Amino acid sequence: MRAVRVLTMAASASLLLASCASMTGKEPMSFFVSSTGSGKGADLGGLAGADALCQKLAASAGAGGKTWRAYLSVPGAFPSATNAQGVASVNARDRIGSGPWYNAKGELIARDVDHLHNGNHINKMTALDEMGNPVRGSGDKPNEHDILTGSRADGTAFQPMTDTTCKAWTSSTDGSAVVGHHDRVGPLPENWAKSWNFSHQTVGCSQEALVRTGGSGRLYCFASN
Repeated sequence: MRAVRVLTMAASASLLLASCASMTGKEPMSFFVSSTGSGKGADLGGLAGADALCQKLAASAGAGGKTWRAYLSVPGAFPSATNAQGVASVNARDRIGSGPWYNAKGELIARDVDHLHNGNHINKMTALDEMGNPVRGSGDKPNEHDILTGSRADGTAFQPMTDTTCKAWTSSTDGSAVVGHHDRVGPLPENWAKSWNFSHQTVGCSQEALVRTGGSGRLYCFASN
C-alpha cells in the first residue's frame, strides 16, 4: 500500500509541475508589426501580396508554420450595370482568425476579436516587430507609427465612396489609405486620433507620401490559426 501511495504522490507531483510549466511558459508569437513594408508605398500587391509579406517575415523569425494574414480591409463595390450583385467588402477583423494573439515576447495582445477591438494591449511597448524589436513612434526619428489598415475602429471596411485603401492596396500613386497608430499617440487628445487601427488618412499612396504622414508602409500581421 505504501508503494502505491508513493507512486500516486509522484504522479500527482509530475502533473502539478507540468501544469505550472505550461502556465509560465512563453506563448508562441501570433502577432507582430511588420519590420518592413512592400517598398512601394501602399502598393502591397493586393491582399494576397500583403499576406505573403507577413508570411515571409514570420518565416524569417521561425514562425512560418502558422498561416499569417495582414490586418487590412477592402471596400466592396455597389451593384452596377455590369455587376448586378456588386462586390462584398473584406473586413480586416474577419481575416485574422479568432485569437488569442501574443507578441514576440509572449505577451498577450488580445484574447479574441472582440477584445482586439475593445480593450486590447497594443501600445509602443507591446507592438513589436517579428524579431521582437520596438517600432519607432511619435518623437522618434523617423516617426513610423502609421500602420496601414484601411479599416474602421471596429475592424470593418469603409463604404466604397472614397478611396481608403489605395485602390485595394495596389496603388503607389493616386489615392489614400487609412492608418492607425501602434504607439497610441495622436495629433489631438481625442480617442480617435490615438486609435491603433483608425486614426487618419495618408496624403497619398507613394512611399514618400507615407513617410510624410508618419509611416513607412508597415502592417499588422496576425496568425489566423
